[in-house]
Amino acid sequence: MDRKPNIIFFFSDQQRWDTAGCYGQRMPVTPNLDRMAEAGVCFENAFTCQPVCGPARACLQTGRYATELGCYRNNIALPQGEMTLAHYLKEAGYRSGYVGKWHLASTGGDSNEPLEPGVEYVCRGVPKERRGGYDDYWVVSDVLEATSHGYGGFLFDAENRRVEFEGYRTDGVTGFALDYMRTWDKNQPYFLFLSHIEPHHQNDHRRFEGPKGSKEQFAGFDAPKDLASAPGDWGSDWQTQYPDYLGCCSRLDYNLGRVLACVKEIGLEDDTVIIYASDHGSHFKTRTVEYKRSCHDGSIHIPLVIYGKDASGTSFLGGKREMGLVSLIDLPSTILTMAGVTVPECMKGRPIQELLDEKKREKWQNEVFLQISESQVGRCIRTERWKYSVRAYDRKPWLDAGADTYREEYLYDLEQDPDELVNLVCSPEHEAVRTEMKTRLIRRMAEAGEREPVILPSFGHTTISLGVLAVLEDLVCHPFTSEMMKELLPEGMVESEGWERVRKMRVKEAAETVLTLGGQEFTDRLLEEMEKLEFGWRQETGE
Repeated sequence: MDRKPNIIFFFSDQQRWDTAGCYGQRMPVTPNLDRMAEAGVCFENAFTCQPVCGPARACLQTGRYATELGCYRNNIALPQGEMTLAHYLKEAGYRSGYVGKWHLASTGGDSNEPLEPGVEYVCRGVPKERRGGYDDYWVVSDVLEATSHGYGGFLFDAENRRVEFEGYRTDGVTGFALDYMRTWDKNQPYFLFLSHIEPHHQNDHRRFEGPKGSKEQFAGFDAPKDLASAPGDWGSDWQTQYPDYLGCCSRLDYNLGRVLACVKEIGLEDDTVIIYASDHGSHFKTRTVEYKRSCHDGSIHIPLVIYGKDASGTSFLGGKREMGLVSLIDLPSTILTMAGVTVPECMKGRPIQELLDEKKREKWQNEVFLQISESQVGRCIRTERWKYSVRAYDRKPWLDAGADTYREEYLYDLEQDPDELVNLVCSPEHEAVRTEMKTRLIRRMAEAGEREPVILPSFGHTTISLGVLAVLEDLVCHPFTSEMMKELLPEGMVESEGWERVRKMRVKEAAETVLTLGGQEFTDRLLEEMEKLEFGWRQETGE
């Protein structure tokens, strides 16, 4: 290649890897991505570094972990002084444009409080100083789900003028990107970040808004094994929502096809690298009360396909299927390497080009590290075979970025248990594995700029999920059930500060959750008290 390549990043939101045919999806959901994988490189084991929308985007724009940036949860703006991909690429002669969902400008204090006055861009344009250096083209909504639905809505242009679209949202957003591409000068390198919200659920009604006809078109879907066999149920809705979810993914793929066709139309097919990825996946409330925000593969395993040849001489061509583990945080350094830009030392990720280089791949650490926020203060490390996660039960997930002390929460043998149904965190036979994984995790936390923590063993026989903790907090705080629940709880199960938050869930949900996750002795005792607890609860609350 005689010139620096154009780079197009096609970004989806909350898309599981297995929605795509190139990852085994049986239904014709992603024919364009499948063809791109057949001609490019498909990464079988790509994972997010943060299964929450805003933090994942902050990591992707900067190459730094969310806790380093202070953007450990949603509603924390990217600091204005942070260097982003757009800044680095501009120094290398690129022009950069951004279209779609930004999610890095608005700031708020608490999940139950309004955003700070004057620092809220939910339904207004993002000022230039909060755009992360994307100054050549800008058609964006900071909170796209607030300015649009599946059909119809608006974004804001570079002058913060409202720009409306009709028809299906993915079509409209892609149309703005195509308008930009058709202005490109063949002698000038460009970077386009096209950020869709599909297939994320619509927050105001918690449904997936697929194109009309999705329910019928994808009614015969094969249930992903991890969803169909998941041991817990926190209100999971995949049985009814998955057809629309696949419909969203199908429409994304249609628009990927439009982008690929436009690249040919403007004569830049040989001078453009295209990346397709997502911020995180979705376990559809089969593991916690959330759609994501957990260490499970349904939440963290993402699609990643790259096509083209870059300035470093690396070819993302040939239909290769790469099995090495890669992280979302590896993509910023990968993109800079594509453009021939020296990767700054502050970036934590590794250029994926090193994995594809036979001389360098032996040094590739085949593991990924994750920070988990909002539903928990959690950390996770995943290797090819093992997954190990820890959690700070005494921290407030919305307010605390990290902790000094964590407890072991999950250990999965992914070779024997790919659907993560058997938690081995309390297994004496796996003590050596836990010790090794704990050492690895502490090292990765330190590399991410965190203090080396103390990691304690799991609570006896019972591992607490967000749903369990929420229920037990509610019951312990309630005057009628407080003493009874304290007698039932294993000693030291939750530190005292953990009882401060009050969440309302029914007693039966608590029992079912604990039964699902283990802790037979506690479960039996809780079930014995069910009638008393439920009767007392209804008497006191009137529910």
